[in-house]
Amino acid sequence: MAFPVRKLQHCCFLLILHHVALVAPGRRRESDDGCYTSMFSFGDSLTDTGNLCFISPPQTPNCLLPPYGNSYFHHPNGRCSDGRLIPDFIADYMGIPYLKPYLGFKNGAVPRHSIQHGLNFAVAGATALDRTFFQEKGFVVDAAANYSLMVQLDWFKDVLTYLCTSPSSCEEFLRSSLFIVGEIGGNDYGYPLSETTDFEVLRSYVTQVVSVVTSVIIELIDLGARTLMVPGSLPLGCNPAYLTRLALKEKDEYDQSGCLKWLNNFFGYHNQLLQIELRRLQVLYPHVNIIYADYFHDALRMYRSPKQFGFGTDYIKVCCGGGGPYNFNDTALCGDAGVIACDDPSEYIYWDGYHFTEAAYRWMAKGLVKKETESSDDPRAVMASKLWFAEHTVSQFTQSQLSMVNNANNLNPTAGKNNKDVVSSLKRKQKKDKVKSFSYLIKLKTNLFIYFFLLIDFVKYEITSYNIN
Repeated sequence: MAFPVRKLQHCCFLLILHHVALVAPGRRRESDDGCYTSMFSFGDSLTDTGNLCFISPPQTPNCLLPPYGNSYFHHPNGRCSDGRLIPDFIADYMGIPYLKPYLGFKNGAVPRHSIQHGLNFAVAGATALDRTFFQEKGFVVDAAANYSLMVQLDWFKDVLTYLCTSPSSCEEFLRSSLFIVGEIGGNDYGYPLSETTDFEVLRSYVTQVVSVVTSVIIELIDLGARTLMVPGSLPLGCNPAYLTRLALKEKDEYDQSGCLKWLNNFFGYHNQLLQIELRRLQVLYPHVNIIYADYFHDALRMYRSPKQFGFGTDYIKVCCGGGGPYNFNDTALCGDAGVIACDDPSEYIYWDGYHFTEAAYRWMAKGLVKKETESSDDPRAVMASKLWFAEHTVSQFTQSQLSMVNNANNLNPTAGKNNKDVVSSLKRKQKKDKVKSFSYLIKLKTNLFIYFFLLIDFVKYEITSYNIN
């Protein structure tokens, strides 16, 4: 199907509503033309394009040392990979500059004119939950935990007055912006995983993590966001660091790709609860595009068919590491003295044991965006792009998950600081708009719609018998 190319300086993304998308078929919203001129990104090291450079921990993080950045930038630049990350590739498709880090803007290193196409608020090592949550549980908390998802939301509110000067200008600006919220949560689960592999203990964290993500999405919508992409967790049962630390002797504990089944099941559980919440939000906010990006199964495809993606026979090993079965060693990490990177990172999925190579991120981005070149009489509008999302449905529903849906209306957003008049005005305007909207009355039947969507997904799962194991 051909899509018309709009005469805009920046390319257009047209949202393709697969069954994984969170909108009822046939419904169209004001932002469905998908033309984005800016992007804002929140999350952790999978998304951080340089905020780490402006944080001063006791010692320099390895991501700021060679050979990080060698494949594309040819020097370390705050990205925890050998090159570009998923937001960089999306920026390429959009035709906008790579996102500058918020902390660089805050300290004057990034000029004001450089942020008109968006900013990156993600911080390597960041968590969804606040630092105090982990401290109260007795964990030794990394410095990056100071920059939780709620803190990043506050940063966005702080910078909003630099991007637009009035509620009306902000409304237009945010309507044409793409918001990427996550992936986040991996670091939250990393703390308890350092002490236990008890599935029930780990699962107790999930509703709290998902609740924070939900709260941030609601706040962004209230501020005027109209298109939000929310990635799920990666299959960290395939992560070389966890494969090394949590190694088991029983072969049947691993799938055909060599990944830990139980750990992938846990992160799959996180993704299921996240999707349930996103479906609930889509019903509550029918005027907004909320898209679940299935990082989990996109990554699994690389593990199950490595040759198809150009990876070598040692794809499950680390490119830059200090030895061992997976070339990962906690005492000899990438960036440490004497640790040498592989000759060709594009043959590996993992760069350092925690983060993907640029090659893997490129494939992940291609799973999200399909670029089509079309003719146009405007040389600036040379292509249209579609956002495609993986064909994965919510597969299993436990009693606790259904209980979460029943209590969904009790999940209230954690209020961020409200120190800007324009922020207050935006929220008041959005609330008035929602009251005026007839479609907003559908909120009265939220649970009925949620159960309907969940039933459809469950039936699809039973028919296809899809099993991540």
